[in-house]
Order: sequence, then C-alpha cells, then structure tokens
Amino acid sequence: MSKTLEDLKEVVAEAGIVAAEAIVDDAPKYEQKLDAQGRAYATGKRKDAVARVWIKPGSGKVTINGRDIQTYFARPVLRLIIAQAFEVAERVDQYDVVCTVKGGGLSGQAGAVRHGVSLALTRFETVLRQPLKKAGFLTRDARVVERKKFGRAKARRSFQFSKR
Repeated sequence: MSKTLEDLKEVVAEAGIVAAEAIVDDAPKYEQKLDAQGRAYATGKRKDAVARVWIKPGSGKVTINGRDIQTYFARPVLRLIIAQAFEVAERVDQYDVVCTVKGGGLSGQAGAVRHGVSLALTRFETVLRQPLKKAGFLTRDARVVERKKFGRAKARRSFQFSKR
C-alpha cells in the first residue's frame, strides 16, 4: 500500500488535476496603467464621498478641488488619513496628487481620497499592492448611513413613549 512520490504524480496526472505550478502561472498579473500625461488614475469612495485621483511623480504636492491640502482639510487628522497611504508605501513626498472630491462630509472625503490614492499607487507601481492591501487601504469601506424609516424618529430610534 505504500506509494512513492512518482506513483502520486501519476495518479494526479491521470485524474487531470492541475499542478500547483500551473495555477501560479494563471495568477492575475498587475500592469502599470498610465494615461497620456504619465499619470495614474483611480476612483476612491467612502460613505457618500467620491474622489477622482490622479498621481504623478513629483515633490509631494497635494491639490484637492483646486485648493491646497492645508486649506481644504484644515484638521490635521484628515491630512494624516491621506498621508497614511504614502507612509505605508514608503513614498512620502515622491508623488504629486491632484484630485476632485464631492459628496459626504470632510471625514468621508478624506477616506475617499486615501482610498483613491492607494488604488492609484498600485496602478503606478504594482509592487505596492501587497503592503497597501495588508494595511486595508484597497478595500472600499462599505459602511454608509442607514436611512430614516417612517414611524421612527431616526433610522432606529422610536418616538418617546407617553402613557397618557
């Protein structure tokens, strides 16, 4: 009953099972995607905010809706959220970012810009996909505000009960 490695290879070949090496060859290969100006484009989303992001090699200047990042995102926490993608990728001050963002509030917009920057970085440098994915920046956070229902004060809160 003892089988050798050669016997197992024959059984696998007869059964038509694909070897692991062939599966690795079929794994998706990511390519650099740039436009005519040499920029990488991506769309980032968070809550109700949608950010269209273009990155290109530069000095680290971030422009949002035609304004500088310090004026658009006045709170340091929001600027920190956007900078996280560059810190994880170890590309701080190496790319210029131009983005337009609309919808939602400032917190959602900052999350949308981070999501877009992360996706654009992976399209510019495909080797950055693994660290950005491990940090969770490539996943769209699907949590959105729950809608208000009729007969309720808010989405789930009932009106105050009155006995009389």
